[in-house]
Amino acid sequence: MQYNTVKTWFITGASKGLGLALVKQLLAAGQKVAATSRNVDDLIKAVGSESPYFLPLAVHLADDASVKNAVDLTITAFGNIDVLINNAGYGIGGSLEELTDAEVRNAFDVNVFGTINTIRHTLPYMRQQQSGHILNISSIAGFSAATGWATYAATKFAISGLTEVLADDVKDFGIKAVLVLPGAFRTSFLTDDSLSLPQHPIAEYEAIRASHQKYLTMNGQQQGDPEKAAAAMIEAGFNPNPPLHLFLGSDAYRRAVAKIGSLTAEIESLKQLSHSTDY
Repeated sequence: MQYNTVKTWFITGASKGLGLALVKQLLAAGQKVAATSRNVDDLIKAVGSESPYFLPLAVHLADDASVKNAVDLTITAFGNIDVLINNAGYGIGGSLEELTDAEVRNAFDVNVFGTINTIRHTLPYMRQQQSGHILNISSIAGFSAATGWATYAATKFAISGLTEVLADDVKDFGIKAVLVLPGAFRTSFLTDDSLSLPQHPIAEYEAIRASHQKYLTMNGQQQGDPEKAAAAMIEAGFNPNPPLHLFLGSDAYRRAVAKIGSLTAEIESLKQLSHSTDY
């Protein structure tokens, strides 16, 4: 895949999964890539490139100063940031009473506030150049959630909401925001490195245990191809008029359509009640 324009891409969570696929495809296409990871050595090893267009960065996304430093280093190295892809995040399962306050807050720190931090420090440059793309990777769970994943869904619904409003907030500056909602892709997402489950599960939550087991047995058998997902996101990064909602995977499509259908039916069934509360 080759492109006539060379852009600078800033990608979080780049040492594995979709992030790694994005970095490798972009470097192969001659693009400039600043990539972040908690462990920069793992990132360098995974990417396996000594290209002058590759800038590996050790970043703690929940630390605003760390994020600002990474953005500043990218501007120093490449002069600008054309596309920001917020990919970093992890899954967390369990009922709310099975998870500690620290576990829930950490999930929001990484999945939500990390995204907010990168946007906050990238926007001034995009606004000045009057162009840019911001791709925030949510999940189909940020549109149609599943039993046993309340905290994860809460973080991804937050990403969905902030991206929809962000798109309106920045459109006058020539900046595009894209909400990416992937289904299940064959990455390391369902492994211990990317998934947190309750240390002290409560036996009564039988449906949650069944849901977790269903997803864990899916590991390595997911229908989604991460290379194709990465290619689709790269196309969105080059598209001057990208979609606001980018559902990836046939499972994401099915769940989205089912959710829209059930929600429409519920809203219509309550139409009279909804109207009755007006003056």
